[in-house]
Amino acid sequence: MRVFVTGHQGYIGSHLVDVLKQEGHAVTGCDIGLFDGCAWDKVVPPDRELKKDVRAITPRDLEGHDAVMHLAAISNDPMGELDAGLTYAVNRDASVQVAKLAKQAGVARYLFAGSCSVYGQGAKPDLDEADPLNPLTAYAKSKIETEQQVSPLADNAFCPIFLRNATAYGYSPMLRIDLVVNNLLGSAMAYGQIRIQSDGTPWRPLVHCRDIARAFVALAKAPRERVFNKAINIGANSENYRVRDVADQVKRLMPEAQITYTGEVGADPRNYRVNFDLLYKLLPEFRLQYSLATGMDELYRAMARHNFSYKDFEGEQFVRLRTLKHRLGRLQAA
Repeated sequence: MRVFVTGHQGYIGSHLVDVLKQEGHAVTGCDIGLFDGCAWDKVVPPDRELKKDVRAITPRDLEGHDAVMHLAAISNDPMGELDAGLTYAVNRDASVQVAKLAKQAGVARYLFAGSCSVYGQGAKPDLDEADPLNPLTAYAKSKIETEQQVSPLADNAFCPIFLRNATAYGYSPMLRIDLVVNNLLGSAMAYGQIRIQSDGTPWRPLVHCRDIARAFVALAKAPRERVFNKAINIGANSENYRVRDVADQVKRLMPEAQITYTGEVGADPRNYRVNFDLLYKLLPEFRLQYSLATGMDELYRAMARHNFSYKDFEGEQFVRLRTLKHRLGRLQAA
C-alpha cells in the first residue's frame, strides 16, 4: 500500500510510520511540526514528508495513495478547551475536508483517529458503538461530528473507517505524560507520589499507543465489506480500568511511591467503560500486543533509562498543552 499519514510526528503517528514501514508499505507523512523538539528517542522517518498544516493539503498531495490515515488533531480534552474554535477548525472541519479531498483524489480508504471520549459520562457499563453518545468536551464533540459529516461520503469507491480509540498510554519516541497512565507513572518517578487528580473511581478504557497504530494497519488491509463506513471501538474488554487500578500498577513498579489524592478535578464526569467485541468480530485475527501491566513495564524501563525526573515532569517537552500554549500562534495564523 501507499499510505498518507497526517500527524505522523505525533505520539501515535511515530509508531504508525514504523509499523507501516516494517510491513513494507510506502509512507507519506504530513505534519505541521508543532511539536518539533519534543522527541524522546529516534523517530522512524516516512519515505516522503510534507511539512504543512492539514488545512493546506491539496488533492495533488493525496493522489496515488491507497489510504489516508488521519491522526492530526488538537489532541486531548484540556488542549481542546484552550481554544474551542480552533479545535473545531482543526479536528472537525479539516478532518472532513481531508476526507473530501481524499475521495476527490481517488483514495480508496480514509481511516479517522476518533476517540472513546465520545461516550463521555457513560449511561451504562460496557458501551458499544450503537449506544448513545454523550461528548462532554470540544475535543470529543469534534470527533463525533467528524464521523457524522464524513460518513455520508461513503460509496462504492470510498470507504471511511472511524477508529474510536481507547485512552492511549505507553512508550513512544514522542512521549506524552499528559495521559492518565503515563502521568501517574511520571509523577511517581518525579516526586515519589502517585498523584490522582480525581477520586480514583472513574473508568477508562486503555490501549497502548502502538496497538492503536497496529489497528490502523489491520483495518486498512481488512476486507472492504467488513469495515465499510463503520465506527469501531479500539481496545479490549479486559483493558477497562478505574484510575485507582492504574495507581495500583504504578505501586507495583514503585512500591516506595505513595498514592496521593490531590482532588484537583473532584468527581471527574468522564466515566466510561467500553465494549470492544465489534473489533474482534471484524478482525478475528487481531489481538493487542500489550496489557496495561506489560505496557507499563516497558514505559517504566524507558523512563528509568532516560533518568526521568521532576524537570521532565514539570517541563514543556512531554506535555502537549504547555508546548501548544507557546506555539499556538502558528496554528491560528495557518
